[in-house]
Amino acid sequence: MAPISVFLNYTREPGFIKLLEFFLRQPTVSKVFVSSAESLLALPKGCEMINTDSIDSGFSVMKVFEQLETPYLLLVRETLPIDMGTYALERLLEVAQVTQAGLIYSDYMVKTKGHTLSFYLCDYQLGSIRDNFNFGYLLLFSHVAMREAIEKFGDVKTNLRNGWYDLRLKLSLVRPFFHLNEPLYTVEVKEEDRGEEDHFSYIREENYPAQKELEETATTHLKRLGAFLPPPVKVPSTEEDLFPVEASVIIPVKNRVKTVREAIESALSQKTDFSFNILVIDNHSTDGTTELLRELSARYVPVHHLIPERHDLNIGGCWNMAIHSSLCGRYAVQLDSDDLYSSPHSLQKLIDLLKTGRYAMVIGSYTVVNDKLEEIPPGLVAHHEWSDENGHNNALRLEGFGAPRAYHTGLIRRIGFLNVSYGEDYAMVLRLSREYPIGRIYESLYLCRRWKGNSDYGLSSEKKCHYDTFKDRVRTLEIMARREINGKENILSL
Repeated sequence: MAPISVFLNYTREPGFIKLLEFFLRQPTVSKVFVSSAESLLALPKGCEMINTDSIDSGFSVMKVFEQLETPYLLLVRETLPIDMGTYALERLLEVAQVTQAGLIYSDYMVKTKGHTLSFYLCDYQLGSIRDNFNFGYLLLFSHVAMREAIEKFGDVKTNLRNGWYDLRLKLSLVRPFFHLNEPLYTVEVKEEDRGEEDHFSYIREENYPAQKELEETATTHLKRLGAFLPPPVKVPSTEEDLFPVEASVIIPVKNRVKTVREAIESALSQKTDFSFNILVIDNHSTDGTTELLRELSARYVPVHHLIPERHDLNIGGCWNMAIHSSLCGRYAVQLDSDDLYSSPHSLQKLIDLLKTGRYAMVIGSYTVVNDKLEEIPPGLVAHHEWSDENGHNNALRLEGFGAPRAYHTGLIRRIGFLNVSYGEDYAMVLRLSREYPIGRIYESLYLCRRWKGNSDYGLSSEKKCHYDTFKDRVRTLEIMARREINGKENILSL
């Protein structure tokens, strides 16, 4: 018997037939399972139908597992035009046999608008528990590993919408995953970048049931890992230190001459019943930003223009400089150099909630706008998936938490930001939520501009992989820290 069975979703697109015929011709393929919600009367010899609404359902996972007779299962994530490289299946099979991995996946090429580009994927690690981890379009599962995972941790629930996510988390605890750094196939896509739409898909109201299911699956996985924590109850101590003002708006900036004035004016427009200042950390700008900030700081008393002595600071390092400055207030509040507060009352609302003493930090909600400040999809980003009971655990699955963010200065001085320019805020929220409750405000306090100057706009797959790997590493370390809190032996991998 040939060692591989294939599982793919039926579509009416011409690419489906081409892909199906390709797999049926391969000497390494024994059978092709076809997922379809409708009855298919004319499937070729060597095919078997799995009648289901979704290839991703728990029912589909368990049905194909029960009928699987070969040592390996190749899951085709989307039925797009896929051009398999020469000996691609043989290469996957060879690596699977050598590594004994539970799951093997590879880099690939993307063909779009007449260009073919390499698409790089991330290595899987302990902290890669986010449900949007990109394995590419072809995933080779070990049948033995699938059986081990299901026998040890139970069947995938048939009512799950995200059955492969549940199986993947279970599988990661019995066998390592192997990322093959070779492009074994080429995928033709119609659009070069669907990332912006996909990035915010989890906040859409129609996706809440699926998100709740994903949260439950991830939380169960954290319990298996020994990294689940009960709701935090620790409250930040009242700072006895003297502060020059009650709050400081922190604006790290480098080469934002077109937007930083508006950001500062937005901060200056805040109406509060407490004193505040604005600390602008100018990270050696070269586009005229420095000259503009000198002018603004001379004109407005609350504005302080600070230039680091060091030349190796990223955004997190600029934050550390600001919060350790003698000018910093009792509370430190975020404002990015290309964003704005949505009203003159945003700062007051953030500090009022912090002053209750219940939270280590407060996170507001924001509205996505373009460079003309016109609202664009998805509009309001409020992160309703957060809950007081489980937000700190579910945070390990999610990509972000919202803005603006306000902190107790004394507390974050003791912890410090990571000296990076991507994910430094994410890491701080994870670290604080380990011990302290996080306050949320679900009305829009902030305007977040999406434009070509954003640090995460139009990233190459290689750069995005670098960023995603960094966040996964942050999650890995956080899981290890939470295991330690629970008295578990610390590990680098499972």
